[in-house]
Amino acid sequence: MRFCHFVAAAAALLSAPAFAEASDQPVPDPNDQSDTVTIGGGIGYVPDYEGSDDYQVIPAAFARGRVSGFRFFTRATYLYVDVVRQGSSKVDLDLGPIAGVRLNRRKNVDDPVVDRLPELDAAIEIGGFAGVTFHGLTNPYDALSFRLDVVKDVGSAHESTVITPTVDFGTPLSRKLYVGASFSMDWAGGGYADYYFSVSPTDALASGLPVYDADGGLKHWRVGLIANHSITGDLLHGLSIFGTGGYTRLTGDFKDSPIVSLRGSPNQWFAATGLAYTF
Repeated sequence: MRFCHFVAAAAALLSAPAFAEASDQPVPDPNDQSDTVTIGGGIGYVPDYEGSDDYQVIPAAFARGRVSGFRFFTRATYLYVDVVRQGSSKVDLDLGPIAGVRLNRRKNVDDPVVDRLPELDAAIEIGGFAGVTFHGLTNPYDALSFRLDVVKDVGSAHESTVITPTVDFGTPLSRKLYVGASFSMDWAGGGYADYYFSVSPTDALASGLPVYDADGGLKHWRVGLIANHSITGDLLHGLSIFGTGGYTRLTGDFKDSPIVSLRGSPNQWFAATGLAYTF
């Protein structure tokens, strides 16, 4: 799952007074750069494989934080580290490495036809991201980010490149409630398309699916939402409950692959919920 975390229309509903609701605690300084770490865990509901119409429940976990002005965060099975120190500016540059693993159609596929295809190796992907984040657009605590991710498989799986532009918007609605929204797209290289979505003559004999040669290009677009509500303390510390969900639409040769068009669906849904703790 990509707990990617997505929309400007919601911005009109988000205002500074909401965060400063009645409380005996002072409103936090939006320029505070103190160290903070949040870890969370729960369960996710995701497609069996990319393009499947069967779903499975899996463990879900995430981490994010800021140490000495440097941010880090996870998205699904990927770790991001921002090497540009964040300050009190209303505009921040975002730049750093990405490392992660892609687990797709490895084993235990529910679809009996797709399960006859060869088991695929995990892809070890390394790359980087660059972007910009704007603060204080609707209130002193919000953030609007534009980011471009580029990762490449450095192992022996798809041996290709995936490029992902993303727009994120997030803001607290009160001292205890945070909401966010995002929109992203994936461009995948020919090796990725061939590895995950093509059906070779040998695969066709084993599965009964028609032979198919997938080309790279725009793989999908995705929208998602996330919410985090404090149970103890507030958004700055303590225990909280989170929920996230979204929709992905496969496109092009990826949508037309027989494992999608005949055995699955181009419409992909995901959801996750669990508990988090902020130190």
